[in-house]
Amino acid sequence: MSARRLLAIIELGGYPDFTPLYRQLGFSVEVCASMRKALASIKRQPPDVIVCEFNFQSDFRDRTSSLESMIALVQRTPGIQTLVIMEPEHRKQFGRIKERYDFHAALELPVTEAQMEQALGTEPHASSLSESVR
Repeated sequence: MSARRLLAIIELGGYPDFTPLYRQLGFSVEVCASMRKALASIKRQPPDVIVCEFNFQSDFRDRTSSLESMIALVQRTPGIQTLVIMEPEHRKQFGRIKERYDFHAALELPVTEAQMEQALGTEPHASSLSESVR
């Protein structure tokens, strides 16, 4: 049986590199530094899990983040779990997106290895979202 595939989209970072943890949990890992490259990767070979960032961008005319472009693609491929990392001050803006889309989990910075491991080890359901993001 092949390893589950995890795509980590790290546009800004500011948190630890969780690649060793992902591998320890049995994932094969691909890291993309731009949403454009990540979208191409998702189209080429859909991952089982995506770990990405919510980067609020007020200058976008029709959306709040490049995350919305990815969500539109991911929704066409059932079974992909999406875990979002965000700045605490963007909780309100993320809440608007969360009303329209389902996420496996959402973690606010700073994110610890234990939080990431717990989020990756849970089954997807609405209650897996961190309390602070509701």
